[in-house]
Amino acid sequence: MFEGRSSQLFFRFAVPQMIGLLFNSVYTIVDGVFIGHRLGREAMAAAAVAVPLIEILISVAIAVGAGAGVLIAARLGSGEEGEARRIFVTASRMLTAAGLGVAVLGNLSLAPLARLLGATPEILDQAMAYLGFIVTFAPFQLFSFLLGGMVRSDGRPRLAMAALILGAASNVGLDYLFMYPLNLGIRGAAMATALGPVFSVLILLPHFLRKRGALYFVQCPMSLRRAGDILLCGFPSFIMEFSIGMVTFLYNFAIVRWGGGELELAAYLVIGYLMLIVLTLFLGLAEGLQPVFSHLMAAGEGERSRDLRRFSAKAFLGVGVACYGLILLFSGAFYRLFSPEDLELIAFAAGRSPLYFCGFPLAGFNILMVSYWQSSQLTGRALALSLLRSLVFPPILLAVLPVLLGRELMWGCQSFGELLAAACALGMLLAGERTK
Repeated sequence: MFEGRSSQLFFRFAVPQMIGLLFNSVYTIVDGVFIGHRLGREAMAAAAVAVPLIEILISVAIAVGAGAGVLIAARLGSGEEGEARRIFVTASRMLTAAGLGVAVLGNLSLAPLARLLGATPEILDQAMAYLGFIVTFAPFQLFSFLLGGMVRSDGRPRLAMAALILGAASNVGLDYLFMYPLNLGIRGAAMATALGPVFSVLILLPHFLRKRGALYFVQCPMSLRRAGDILLCGFPSFIMEFSIGMVTFLYNFAIVRWGGGELELAAYLVIGYLMLIVLTLFLGLAEGLQPVFSHLMAAGEGERSRDLRRFSAKAFLGVGVACYGLILLFSGAFYRLFSPEDLELIAFAAGRSPLYFCGFPLAGFNILMVSYWQSSQLTGRALALSLLRSLVFPPILLAVLPVLLGRELMWGCQSFGELLAAACALGMLLAGERTK
């Protein structure tokens, strides 16, 4: 399953997950298109409020899935299938509990949650309507990502890709049904987004219920030690995915702080959709490679793992450069999909995109290195880089650069943070190579 050259492993594991996760990002993007066409700028700003929460949910799911995946790959590589199944069951219980907690607590505190996420009084009711469905269906959102990761660890990356694509396709169809024939407004958009993961779970669950691989549900006591190991191994992935939601929250806060209104919030929503696509490409590739790196390291094939890392770094850089070129040429056309009549919004978003995305070619390198170090169980390095690119550099730059050089520099802070993080990652990589 893990035989072949680096290029073969890359295209066998990384590319299907990239395609599947890219389609999965359609969940929120299609909502933006329908909301922009059907309901206008104010509703788009209300939907933007929910984006950080959705990304946090995905972050939790990916953290548990990635942590469990690293441990499971190591156990399967050493022939410990029973322990691999117990890790899978433990991860499933953890996310079931987390999802139910979000559903209950979220519905009990919708208004404070909406305000915390940046809802202004003008959009509070619409933001609450959207958030209500997101928190209610949170268990399915979490479980769909976990099962997708476990299917990849079980050697079926194409099934994971198919489940993500089906979830995205259902979201498109339901968006149209709920917002046009049924005329449910922003509640319809939220309902479509919330139901997408349900279809993904229905595709993935039979793999485990029918015991089609090494992983399936077994009876075992809940182990705090296993849960702790999963969280420790998965924490860098949590930070890496969480950074999308965190940066979105920071930008929403900064826009309001510096006197921006609905125009800038709506513009950042559509810029955020484009950001989501670019980062999803990198995250999908990295997630697909994770079980490969873990297996190779567990099997004592460190040189093959390093060779795959070098090949992947070149591929990630090429993807990043290509994406930036497309953004320079076609970002305005992309933004026009959401609100074709709002020329002011399109011009504003397109004008800020070159600065906002200038450092993204190196974002892929950062994400790759987090995944590689995490899979190699060098958790300290992975965690340090994850924190630098999400919770250290962006907040500092957003607080300092607009004050020193003007508020327009706000739009480049995420890219500048990626550049600084890449320099730190390269330094850690070279220092690690010298110690061997």
